[in-house]
Amino acid sequence: MKIIVDFDRCEANGVCVGIAPDMFELDDDDMLTVAEGDVATDRLADAEEAVAQCPKAALRLA
Repeated sequence: MKIIVDFDRCEANGVCVGIAPDMFELDDDDMLTVAEGDVATDRLADAEEAVAQCPKAALRLA
């Protein structure tokens, strides 16, 4: 599974960064970047939590 970001909805609140800082990062311009590649099986719970906690519902797993 991969993390997909709807950048039209994302407000760079950073909730996902707080949950999984190894998967998400805010750059100097407050743009969200996501680690490339598939989410490791042992990290799937954190990815699901980040998706569920996104205040703008801008994240999904596919």
